[in-house]
Amino acid sequence: MSKDFYNILGVSKNASQEEIKQAFRKLAHKHHPDKAGGDEAKFKEINEAYQILGDEKKRKQYDQFGSAAFEGNNGGAGQGFGGFDFSGFSSSGFEDLGDIFGDLFGSGGRRQQKPRGQDIQVDIELSFHDSVFGVEKTITLTKSSACGRCGGNGAEPGSGMNTCRTCDGAGIEIATERTILGVMQRKRTCSTCYGSGEVPKKSCSTCNGEGIEKRQRTLEIKIPSGVENGSILRVRGEGEAIKHGQSGDLFVRIHVKSDPRFKREGAEIFSKIKIGFTQAALGDTIEIETIDGKVELTIPAGTQSGTEFRLKGKGVQMNRGRGDHFVSVYVATPKKLDRKQKKLLEELDLKE
Repeated sequence: MSKDFYNILGVSKNASQEEIKQAFRKLAHKHHPDKAGGDEAKFKEINEAYQILGDEKKRKQYDQFGSAAFEGNNGGAGQGFGGFDFSGFSSSGFEDLGDIFGDLFGSGGRRQQKPRGQDIQVDIELSFHDSVFGVEKTITLTKSSACGRCGGNGAEPGSGMNTCRTCDGAGIEIATERTILGVMQRKRTCSTCYGSGEVPKKSCSTCNGEGIEKRQRTLEIKIPSGVENGSILRVRGEGEAIKHGQSGDLFVRIHVKSDPRFKREGAEIFSKIKIGFTQAALGDTIEIETIDGKVELTIPAGTQSGTEFRLKGKGVQMNRGRGDHFVSVYVATPKKLDRKQKKLLEELDLKE
């Protein structure tokens, strides 16, 4: 059944965006489930209406197709409590409802994220062969990492940890804030232990309690088969480490050396080979180069210059399987002939 979002917010279909916003604020304040007499179901309903009518693009879709245009995707309202998205209020001067409501309801709104270290990019050069079959590469980086002495907890080994007095080991603090909806409480990461619930009894002598030190780290990077020039591989958690946060990522950019014998297009390999005039006319068995090594190729009699032969399964290994190798044959026309050779060719009179 189609929902009348205008009626839910108590505005006319010709209401301005500002009027719609004001109507939502008033109803959100009245029906907020944390207030006396609040109605959670009604609060969800008015928020759903505002997520559509408060967005000009979605409002036009609603005016044309009704609420059916948004069924099955939470009205396009994004993620969070009941599918609501509260991220758009701060720019209008309204309190960031995502932060306020998220902790009240336990699931929605904008969650606090741990600080994150910087990403690192390195460049690796591969041979054509290694790019086709994959390889393991060893790289050495000097970067911020978890302290090798304390393991990253900031405590001198053997000294142990104390329960954080600020949060009593919970890892979170309760902050009281005054908002447009009244005085509210919300949770936030403890500013002393940064969510761990513990603090060192004695700071690590290597990192001075920071849990982070600059040191050299050697990594084995597995390069998968089939990577192409310019590909970027992501190694999670191997970027710069940061105090009381998560490490960034390592991005490995691949540079593939060219091979004069081969050309690659996706999973397919292409090469060219020259054969003599007699070989093309009479046929022959020749040896050619592939990425697997040398193989024999049968040239049938009467082969024309530019003929392409397919070597199945001799290409690049990709997710869908291994590609093929295509060999183009070019016939070399003799430039210098003696009288006897010329006479023989004239007698053949090959004018196809």
